[in-house]
Amino acid sequence: MILSDRSIKEKLKIGEISIEPFSDEFVQPASYDLHLDGVILAFDTDKHEIIDVKKPVDDLMLRIDIDDKEGYILKPGQFVLANVVEITGVDDKHVGRLEGKSSLARMGLIIHATAGFLDPGNKLRLTLEIANLSPLPIRIYSGMKIAQLAFEELDKSCERPYGSSGLNSKYKGDMTVQASKMWRNF
Repeated sequence: MILSDRSIKEKLKIGEISIEPFSDEFVQPASYDLHLDGVILAFDTDKHEIIDVKKPVDDLMLRIDIDDKEGYILKPGQFVLANVVEITGVDDKHVGRLEGKSSLARMGLIIHATAGFLDPGNKLRLTLEIANLSPLPIRIYSGMKIAQLAFEELDKSCERPYGSSGLNSKYKGDMTVQASKMWRNF
């Protein structure tokens, strides 16, 4: 069951979910608004022509600080990684589901490709997989509302929360935007 605005506030008070920093003004009827952090990772297409999923990709991406006044211009078809400002967490009986904002989607801005899930037991800055599907460039700004997080309660507490031994939890507790760690699966 998805938590309502009232339930989100109740679960925050008893520590079953966490949002830092938290402000009542960003609570929606069944979600919480999240804001874009000031750092992105963008593919270095000048130096690389292919991504090999069996190899680390750290040198494939460039770290770019979003200019406070000018923002960052996301070109049509471009894909970048970024974090949200908020640190969000859930206990072993809750999950979070990252969703886009309708107003941004109507411009062609997609904020997650597939990884929009906050696993039970994890607490981190969620990573956004941002893509511009529009035919025009889109200027984005650090601090802008970029996404929303809905929370759901599991029918029972999970046996092995994210980060448990043997789960290969590659992004447990991440606080800075990270490139893919898919190569660790090989």
